[in-house]
Amino acid sequence: MKIAVFGATSAIAQAACRIWAGRGAEFLLAGRSADRLEAVKGDLTVHGAQTVVVCCCDLSDTSRHAEIIEQGERAIGPFDLVLIAYGTLPDQALAETDFLQAQNAINTNFLSVVSLLTELAKRMETRHSGTLAVISSVAGDRGRQSNYVYGAAKGGLSIYLAGLRNRLFHKGVKVLTIKPGFVDTPMTAAIKKGPLFVKPAVLGAGIVRAVDRGSDVAYLPWFWMPIMWIIRSIPEGVFKRMRL
Repeated sequence: MKIAVFGATSAIAQAACRIWAGRGAEFLLAGRSADRLEAVKGDLTVHGAQTVVVCCCDLSDTSRHAEIIEQGERAIGPFDLVLIAYGTLPDQALAETDFLQAQNAINTNFLSVVSLLTELAKRMETRHSGTLAVISSVAGDRGRQSNYVYGAAKGGLSIYLAGLRNRLFHKGVKVLTIKPGFVDTPMTAAIKKGPLFVKPAVLGAGIVRAVDRGSDVAYLPWFWMPIMWIIRSIPEGVFKRMRL
């Protein structure tokens, strides 16, 4: 299997990739840090990856997306699976008063991902095969005062993926929306950890299972599905009075 991973140095992406490496997958790894990409490359090689090609790039620079994808497919061949796993968690308080903070969060978490998906979907649609797996978030299911800028970006992404899935289903291309809850990663280092937090390995295994099953939407871990159903079901008149 030929796999492209955008945001390959994320802890969640690495956990999933180790499993795929054990199956002899070939990888294109894209991310910002050359040193960390090389470390991931070495780790995946040890775990059984057949080929690992790295691409050091800023994925928020949408002008390079077509070039990166083209170079990646020339290096390892047309992608069977793409995992988009990058993102940023903005400071909500700053984003409430500084538009540039909100703009950067939305550009990174939503618009740049749409740019990648536009190019990738076009290629997979032509081939009538492939899987696009994208990490969104449970935060996108309902706006909450504690993280609504991040949630808005992820909510927009989830809706975009739903439409893309509807379009590409008829072309033989699968689109998987991954909705993690709280994960103990460097991105959440400043957040106090509670009982709902899980390790990246749990998410990695869940992503692999969801891809194997051909799932459309995967809440990870599973218990976030009923939790978010309850949260979405609270009437707005009640919800707006809650401090979440």
